[in-house]
Amino acid sequence: MGVRVEITFYGVRGSTPCAGESTRRYGGNTACVVVRAPDADPILLDLGTGLRYFGEEHPVGMPLHAHALVTHLHWDHVQGLPFCRPLLCAGSSLSVYGPAHEGVGFDDGFDALMRPPFFPVTRAQLPGEISFHTLTPGVHDVAGAKVTALEVPHTDTTFGYRIERDGRSVAYISDHQQSADGRSIAPAVLDLCEGVDVLIHDAQFTPEEFAVKSNWGHCTIEYAVHVAAVAGVGRLVLFHHDPSHADDTLDRLLVGARALPSAAGLEIVAAHEGLTLALS
Repeated sequence: MGVRVEITFYGVRGSTPCAGESTRRYGGNTACVVVRAPDADPILLDLGTGLRYFGEEHPVGMPLHAHALVTHLHWDHVQGLPFCRPLLCAGSSLSVYGPAHEGVGFDDGFDALMRPPFFPVTRAQLPGEISFHTLTPGVHDVAGAKVTALEVPHTDTTFGYRIERDGRSVAYISDHQQSADGRSIAPAVLDLCEGVDVLIHDAQFTPEEFAVKSNWGHCTIEYAVHVAAVAGVGRLVLFHHDPSHADDTLDRLLVGARALPSAAGLEIVAAHEGLTLALS
């Protein structure tokens, strides 16, 4: 049986890109994950700085036709858009979907972010055809896949996504505010994650970091494992790594995550740039 769904990571960091020898193995680009399936346009999860490297892989001169599910409009999730080479060429198209925020549509919100004096051009000035669509919570058809979008706890209006195609499923919860008790889980998060083959989940903080950043909209690695265990997922991918976490630190945190009692029977990996997961 051939590959039904392929997931490739191009950016795995949260908050801000980071570069240097200490982050070489895991990578320093911000959130961008691509879900591919045979005979279907790719679906991009967020448009962080990793999007540039997705674009560099695309054959020169060949138009790109893709769809993007954006969780929210924080910089680290959208700032890669104007640097995706194929979108700087006429003939390419990208349909971008995301939530409204406090009555402001997703398209208007993005336009307020990408314009002078904050950036020298607007998205309308990019040569490729880029369309923006405000999603409402619920089930949608995107590139032939069943996509469920639900609001998850964060600092601003933020969606998590569940993609189902050809009997395979992926959940993407990139930014997730841990509950105050560290045990309860928002019903929407469980709905998105329940029984998926792969859960890509915010794992930004250690418990010590969370103690002083408990209202920053993220969670601990322990909480990510807890969510995965309760939801009965097949594989957990730790994601949205803190920019201060060097490669050696992430190695150590992954070992610790796998040793947690709640991790029993759960496959856990830490996202790194270039990681590809094939679901057959």
